[in-house]
Amino acid sequence: MGTMVMSSVHVPVMVDEVVAGLQVQRAGKFVDCTVGLGGHAAAILRHIFPDGDLLGLDVDCEAVSIARSNLSMYRDKVTVVNDNFNNLEDICRRLNFYPVDGILFDLGISSMQLDVSQRGFSFRRDAPLDMRFDTSQDLNAANIVNTCSEEELAHIFREYGEERYSKRIARCIVEARPITNTLELAHIAERVAGRRRGRIHPATRIFMALRIVVNSELENLRLALEQAVKLLHFRGRLVVISYHSLEDRIVKEFMRCASSGRVSSPSLKLITKKIIRPSEEERETNPRSRSAKMRVAERLE
Repeated sequence: MGTMVMSSVHVPVMVDEVVAGLQVQRAGKFVDCTVGLGGHAAAILRHIFPDGDLLGLDVDCEAVSIARSNLSMYRDKVTVVNDNFNNLEDICRRLNFYPVDGILFDLGISSMQLDVSQRGFSFRRDAPLDMRFDTSQDLNAANIVNTCSEEELAHIFREYGEERYSKRIARCIVEARPITNTLELAHIAERVAGRRRGRIHPATRIFMALRIVVNSELENLRLALEQAVKLLHFRGRLVVISYHSLEDRIVKEFMRCASSGRVSSPSLKLITKKIIRPSEEERETNPRSRSAKMRVAERLE
């Protein structure tokens, strides 16, 4: 495999809305749980430097090294940690970085990860079936595609990709195994579901489902949201940007439960009754922002 080249340019989604949602103020203490290349973090730091502090997390070690470089001008006011946000509480307590004024989750996959063909997140070019955010973990997409039963694959595609042709695609995958690269898998999905003008590529949902399972995305999100609330100051803000209905459903349900006091006394107050979406202008200039949905909640005493 050749040298991996990553673009250090990534356009963060809804920057102004994030800064407003977090109520970013000088001397504040903030956590960016998905620091990526540091786009949102830089916007926050511009408002809080030199009196405030920011902690950035990312499970992707390539992203972490780029973020550290991109944010180096903020010196000791920013700390970037290579770890999964499912360890959020442990990390913050270890670094004595709590309570905080705001926590941001910008979920999903970054342009950088899509653009690096060797990572196997995209079916636009041929690559090994990988899809790991954390390249040190063993499980990758090829393991799932080639070892799961037809029933298990159908369940993954239906549950995590909301794919209507899940059974037929699973059957064709099992018949065609072993499958080792992205284009092979994309062609199977296309053969089963067909291409329609103006509709998303038939492989989109399959790739999303595999990525979610490989990286335990939904379980990790549930764990991290629970931890985030404990780390916020009174009136501290929780801001979450999601990109598909499964993520958004988890965020919506979590915020609703925490604000209704269904389990115990309410710990959050909903700031956004309805989701915030990118402006029309942003959706045109940054097509990857089109599916973004932002929700904001505030910590109660």
